[in-house]
Amino acid sequence: MRAVGIILAGGNNHRMKELSNKRAIAAMPIAGSYRSIDFALSNMTNSGVQKVAVLTQYNARSLNEHLSSSKWWNFGRKQGGMFVFTPTITKENSFWYQGTADAIYQNLDFLKRCHEPYVIIASGDGVYKLDYNKVLEYHIQKKADITVVCKELPPEEDVTRFGVLKMNEDCRIEEFEEKPMVSNSNIVSTGVYVIRRRQLIELVERCAQEDRYDFVKDILIRYKNLKRIYGYKMQGYWNNIAAVDSYYRTNMDFLKPEVRNYFFHQYPDIYSKVDDLPPAKYNPGSDVRNSLVSAGCIINGTVENSILFKKVFVGENCVIKNSIILNDVYLGDNTHIENCIVESRDTIRANSYHVGEDDIKIVIEKNERYVL
Repeated sequence: MRAVGIILAGGNNHRMKELSNKRAIAAMPIAGSYRSIDFALSNMTNSGVQKVAVLTQYNARSLNEHLSSSKWWNFGRKQGGMFVFTPTITKENSFWYQGTADAIYQNLDFLKRCHEPYVIIASGDGVYKLDYNKVLEYHIQKKADITVVCKELPPEEDVTRFGVLKMNEDCRIEEFEEKPMVSNSNIVSTGVYVIRRRQLIELVERCAQEDRYDFVKDILIRYKNLKRIYGYKMQGYWNNIAAVDSYYRTNMDFLKPEVRNYFFHQYPDIYSKVDDLPPAKYNPGSDVRNSLVSAGCIINGTVENSILFKKVFVGENCVIKNSIILNDVYLGDNTHIENCIVESRDTIRANSYHVGEDDIKIVIEKNERYVL
């Protein structure tokens, strides 16, 4: 692969509410055994990218722990590998990353030491499969300066939290709005870009000189009429989890057979760090229907249309419906959970009742333990 990878995994936003209080969005658990960043990392290694930099910042402890060994994504190699960069205080700079362009700028030495002619920039909060080789071939064929991977969303989908773009017949981007209040286009940026390495260095250095910090606003939007910026339409499943309702919906999509088959059984695979845990245990009286139950779980009650992450204990006479139970949660006897997301390391007391009425309810007990 003639490209080096950069995964932007340092952000946070208010749309995740309490779920991102103690972890980076890229570390959010997905589909029982994965983290959000696993999809970008797997796409990199499946596309033959041998060198990847992960830029972390906000609440990066659990994310850094997840990335502590690069072998799970086949980056444990002598040539290339995975590099995790956090903001570093230097004599010249004492700031955290002030934006996506600034995050790249603060690690510009990494890019300058690389020899690959192209850079693939990806976000750590997308759930998808994509062969970056096809995007790179498209980028070269179009003689583009920057290629933006985009996705056409259904008309009823809310696009106001994305970058929305319009293209001409040749797929050259003519309009690009970041998080517009109102939009008559349903084509959004997926946060995946291809650009020549030397040009990225030049653009990022210019941004730094002008005190500009955001890759989208200060490069893509600012240069859309000066540079040849093209859109590459992605096919197949894609979702961004950086909002509570989207995170819930993405996980629930894995209860659909076609989505499970696409991610779990069709080549290429999605990789993740593996924990040495026993298989799930279903005790007499348990009743599990249309659910994902991960390793280390012990089930004594009823679980329906739900996703249980690792090491969840479900007490007797418990009822869990349409819910997401994150890692290492203890549910006491006679607990009823419906339309909820239960935070990691929680202990839900016996005889508790939590039901999300009009919206998804996030359950966090005061006796919460350290969150992973």
